[in-house]
Amino acid sequence: MTSLWRPIGQKHLLSLAGLDETLVGGQSFAWTSLPHNIWTGVIDRSIVDLKWTDGQLSWRQAGGAAITEESILDYLWLDDSYTSAVDDLPWRTDEVLKKAIHGFPGLRILRQRLDEVLLVFLLSSAKSIPQIRQLCRKIHSLLGEDLGSENYAFPGWPRLTALSESDARELGMGYRAKYLVGTAGFLQERPEFLENVREQPYEEAHRLLMELPGVGPKVADCVLLFGGEKTEAFPIDTWILQSLQKQYGMRGWTVGQMREFARIHFGSHAGLAQQFLFSQQRNLGKIASDR
Repeated sequence: MTSLWRPIGQKHLLSLAGLDETLVGGQSFAWTSLPHNIWTGVIDRSIVDLKWTDGQLSWRQAGGAAITEESILDYLWLDDSYTSAVDDLPWRTDEVLKKAIHGFPGLRILRQRLDEVLLVFLLSSAKSIPQIRQLCRKIHSLLGEDLGSENYAFPGWPRLTALSESDARELGMGYRAKYLVGTAGFLQERPEFLENVREQPYEEAHRLLMELPGVGPKVADCVLLFGGEKTEAFPIDTWILQSLQKQYGMRGWTVGQMREFARIHFGSHAGLAQQFLFSQQRNLGKIASDR
């Protein structure tokens, strides 16, 4: 049964634009936007609704396993460390970043499960956000726990070993099918691998992830940023490439040079800067395509 709405977090530390980008802007595919500034999603085995009204975020349990307010606060990065992270970014001298932050106040990095995020970004290559969401939903509904109301939990990598490459291709994964099956087999033989990745410093964790089939530098950075709480990770996708080339004058730079620039310029929370720049450039692209 759906519970009553309860306010969560402090007013004015979020915004509608920042919250929407956080939930459905490409770092998670577990959330759906509904009318009246409501989002519904799955956190582990819990169905949660979020609502934005007059500058206040509220939440309610909508099904699945019980969840605490503290767990949601942690998942949404609603604590003082977020304010410190934004303050540490070089927005005082970087007008591009300053404009992006002002465009999406309170945009956060969700604290998601590393194993679930790994699946998402293995499937993400050359796919749009709606396509990735659809693929994830197919896998979750096939192998994951039914939480009710057409919501399903992430099945976990041990259950993903049940998929053959032909099964995965039939679900619409294309060439990504071999990466999913190969990674499932790898993790079956080394069940401690992802926990070891989480415990390592960023550079070593990044190196380890690239041992998995289909995981290159960008996917490894996405997994570590969105699932490993490694906020120094700086994924360089199409939108970030455009931002760095057009707004930072980096035409002709290699991806490696861009990653090194981000590490030095943006610092230990480079991944948070990346999300602000990503959201700004992606929405500029959407506006341009609508014209």
